[in-house]
Amino acid sequence: MKLNVHERGTGDRLALLIHGGMSDHRTWHAVEDELVARGYRVLAPDLRGHGVSPRGEYRPELLADDLVESLPAGADVAIGHSLGGLALALAVDRLRPARAVYSDPGLRLGDIPPNVLELMRAMVASATEESVRAQNPRWSDADVAAELAGFKLLDPEFELAMSGPASAFVATRPSLVQLADPSFTISPEAAEELRANGFEIRTVAGTGHCIHRDDLAGFLASLDGWI
Repeated sequence: MKLNVHERGTGDRLALLIHGGMSDHRTWHAVEDELVARGYRVLAPDLRGHGVSPRGEYRPELLADDLVESLPAGADVAIGHSLGGLALALAVDRLRPARAVYSDPGLRLGDIPPNVLELMRAMVASATEESVRAQNPRWSDADVAAELAGFKLLDPEFELAMSGPASAFVATRPSLVQLADPSFTISPEAAEELRANGFEIRTVAGTGHCIHRDDLAGFLASLDGWI
């Protein structure tokens, strides 16, 4: 499936930014600003069922196939957040970025209790500016606006059967896993499995799941040597 892909910048280096579930490409606005200023051209797709990309069947491997169909191979860096991290992990051997970054990735979303996903769906359905701001006090006004815009465009039928253990993933490209503090998607045990499988692990202190919106400076600092 061909995705809607936002593009910005004219730099010689290419960055791919892959958003998490229930958002769209706008979640990356501040990261995009920084990368463009550093000389990157940025491509940021909307995953299927999100933003203005088409709707369809929702399986992790299809999200990965969409990335391969919609994005060029050989980018200088690819960054995937949460569900976008899972999609990137499943597509990385075909996209072949020089460096892959998984920001609090959903590699073990199948381990999350079902009530958490139910709560997230209820949150989307009832979201207001006040509720998003209350849940995310460190976010900028632009972050809050991007979240609400993404919620409005999310396919209400979007639901994924989440896949496999973190131990199934092996770093075949230079790969960094960036963790929230604490991470609700990657346990300490899963992080050790990933480290053993060739991933570098860095934690951004004091951040929640959306590291790039909780602490942009900390997010960027943890990517030293990767962007």
